[in-house]
Amino acid sequence: VYTGPIGDFGYSYQHDQGRLDVEKALGDKVETAYLENVSEGPDADRAFERLAREGCKLIFGTSFGFMDPEVKVAKKFPKVMFEHATGYKTSDNLGIYNARFYEGRYILGQIAAKESKAGVAGYIVSFPIPEVVMGINSFMLGAQSINPNFKAKIVWVNTWFDPGKEADAAKALFDQGADIIVQHTDSTAALQVAEERGLKGFGQSSDMIKFAPKAQLTSITDDWGPYYISRVQAALDGTWKPGNVWLGIKD
Repeated sequence: VYTGPIGDFGYSYQHDQGRLDVEKALGDKVETAYLENVSEGPDADRAFERLAREGCKLIFGTSFGFMDPEVKVAKKFPKVMFEHATGYKTSDNLGIYNARFYEGRYILGQIAAKESKAGVAGYIVSFPIPEVVMGINSFMLGAQSINPNFKAKIVWVNTWFDPGKEADAAKALFDQGADIIVQHTDSTAALQVAEERGLKGFGQSSDMIKFAPKAQLTSITDDWGPYYISRVQAALDGTWKPGNVWLGIKD
């Protein structure tokens, strides 16, 4: 279950690439389905319940805001296996998984401090949840390890995916003196603004180089495929158990 469209070429896109990796690796042993653009709230309740009722045996929810809906639906379907990305609540049939995104953001901060002439980054953020706040802090720790005077200007857009808002935020941040853009939102819009202005930035979740070949310095790329394959294989083998997995660069 994705909070954004699989065509965002960011976070939801990378999760869907993981789903396709499962199909490629396991072939006719599995059948997959997905729901995209699912809002966090009552719509999520209905999405998870629909998939459970339609016969899905292992269901992944990929957004922090899906946590309580998954907990609720998992109780109603104790024989269905559930996994939730970036959350912290578990049960007998609900596991959690996450990536140590902050590790990559520390490195982005170091690169930003080396590349920025102004010593100021523009940072576009979605919601004040732990994952996002952790990313801001890690980015700044990395940047200030190179330039102790490095600063970031932050804009909260209160959405995961809205290209218009993300582009407007990028323009405003550049107008305020930032010369490099960072984002914790899912579209390519901010990076494309950097491309248009001859400035620099970073991709989010996926390699966005084809949308901003001159602007993108690098990107944190989420490779969910190996994890999804291992968990689906465990379900097929009858060895699946709800876990608490937090993988990072060393993994």
